[in-house]
Amino acid sequence: MVESPDPRSDEQLMAAYVDGDAAAFEVLFARYADVLYRLARRRVGSDDDARDLVQQTMLHLHRARHDFRRDSRLRPWLFTIAMNLVREYHRRRGRRPEHSVEREPEVPDPADQPDSARRERVARVRAALERLPVQQREVIELHWFEESPYEEIATIVGASVAAVRVRAHRGYQRLREILAGP
Repeated sequence: MVESPDPRSDEQLMAAYVDGDAAAFEVLFARYADVLYRLARRRVGSDDDARDLVQQTMLHLHRARHDFRRDSRLRPWLFTIAMNLVREYHRRRGRRPEHSVEREPEVPDPADQPDSARRERVARVRAALERLPVQQREVIELHWFEESPYEEIATIVGASVAAVRVRAHRGYQRLREILAGP
């Protein structure tokens, strides 16, 4: 994610936007568009649909800006909007979510395995993640790929921190079992 040069926190920017500063919205969009795109892309499997979900998320942020509690954090609120839109996307299509679990492109390490071995590993992890229950998969994706803390994930998925930790533990354990299998 490319950080904007604006030194204000997300919460300060959101407060400014609620108070009528349109430029604050532009800064928030610049800060969050990439991370929201990656989140949506992993969940829907389509570049176009992921871009649409980013636009919808920011539109929802705009429409609900007066509902934002100034004493709360913006990131969990925004991710909750995005995850709800992803769930709605799948409900409308009446099918199980597709996932693409690759991280952003990484600079290849010469000591790394050949490309074909890396692609095979990514495909195995992707397939293993798809076998997890949705609640475990959501928690793992937010924790692993977005590096969100459990407290933030709890807010996003609407569960207690303890429940999120249990989902993560069980999900990671199941992933290890699946990946260790034949």
